[in-house]
Amino acid sequence: MTVRALLIEDDETIAEPLVEGLGRYGLTVGHVSTGAAGLEGPYGDIVLLDLGLPDMDGIDVCRGIRQLSDVPIIMLTARGEEADRVLGLELGADDYLAKPFSMRELIARIRAVTRRSQRTATAPSATAAPAAAVAPDPTVTPRPVTPPPAAQPTPREQEPLVVDRRTRQVWVGGAPVSLTPKEFELLALLTEDPGAVYSRQQILDRVWDPHFHGPTKTLDVHIATLRRKLGDPAWIQTLRGVGFRLAVHSGIPAGTASGVPEAARP
Repeated sequence: MTVRALLIEDDETIAEPLVEGLGRYGLTVGHVSTGAAGLEGPYGDIVLLDLGLPDMDGIDVCRGIRQLSDVPIIMLTARGEEADRVLGLELGADDYLAKPFSMRELIARIRAVTRRSQRTATAPSATAAPAAAVAPDPTVTPRPVTPPPAAQPTPREQEPLVVDRRTRQVWVGGAPVSLTPKEFELLALLTEDPGAVYSRQQILDRVWDPHFHGPTKTLDVHIATLRRKLGDPAWIQTLRGVGFRLAVHSGIPAGTASGVPEAARP
């Protein structure tokens, strides 16, 4: 069966030989030069995504595609920093190939990724192993955080999120979630005022240090990891150019801490 690929690449000097070369290996390639066009699809069997796009960051394109589809994604980029690679993989990319690369290596990675995807699609569903039991605090009464009607994806209903700052424990739907100290501090900060937007600088100042001079991608990596561990990326919403917020129902009555249980309040 012919593999259909979507190439999202704005540099024609790179895109044209890629389309031609992939065609020689039997792939059918659709090419778009902007992130917005890439998000519209069709995605085909695999997406080859450049990070340095003219209209939006390829990381945001990866996030957008993953919210809509499980299509395999291979990032093609000149960015070689570890933080970029980690962030892309955390957001759902299946592989990462730094420029310059050979056509043979790209074909080998496409074949490997599509093989894994096909095995996953045809494998019988298995029952997941139960998470390690953690005795919940008896004073904590989980309450569901009902999502708002918004354009962004919203967290699955009927799965309460409990963040207990006193015991530094987190549960989603009654199941404990294991977080690193920084991940817990980040989530706890967002639960201080659910629904409120925290800027990147506010988060770095509060969770890391007011004098933090490391790569800002560190925050993106932690956000991506938190979304994955919570089991639904919509728990933490991104407001492009502004910051991040915890998704909650906008009409929750006063006195319930916007849907976060009392034990989760600071």
